[in-house]
Amino acid sequence: MRFYETMFVVKPTLTQEEITQKIDFYKVAILNNGGEISATLDMGMRNLAYEIKKNKRGYYFVIYFKAEPKLVLELERLYRINEEILRFIVIKYESKKEQKAWETLVDRAINNKKSAPLKEVEDKSQGA
Repeated sequence: MRFYETMFVVKPTLTQEEITQKIDFYKVAILNNGGEISATLDMGMRNLAYEIKKNKRGYYFVIYFKAEPKLVLELERLYRINEEILRFIVIKYESKKEQKAWETLVDRAINNKKSAPLKEVEDKSQGA
């Protein structure tokens, strides 16, 4: 199994319940296709860097998972056919160094479940 991270942005016009359903849909898709979810990071509603499909905001969500490469193709297909997904990205961590960084990100996501903004978490990890 390989190490992956996926982040997607959901349209802000959906209700919280609909957003939760979209997130659960992608989690189930990963699990049903042989993937293993290690951690998730709910980043919430944020401003977009630029307007996408007349939206200035979006709901960001990150999933750290392990899977076979064929799962990534299916996941990308599901993102593309869903009109509520504004943007998505899937990142593969290949080298040992990258996999170590992935494990650090997973630990951070598990330990900080929105308890501290990212900047504070980085400061703490650097001993500041």
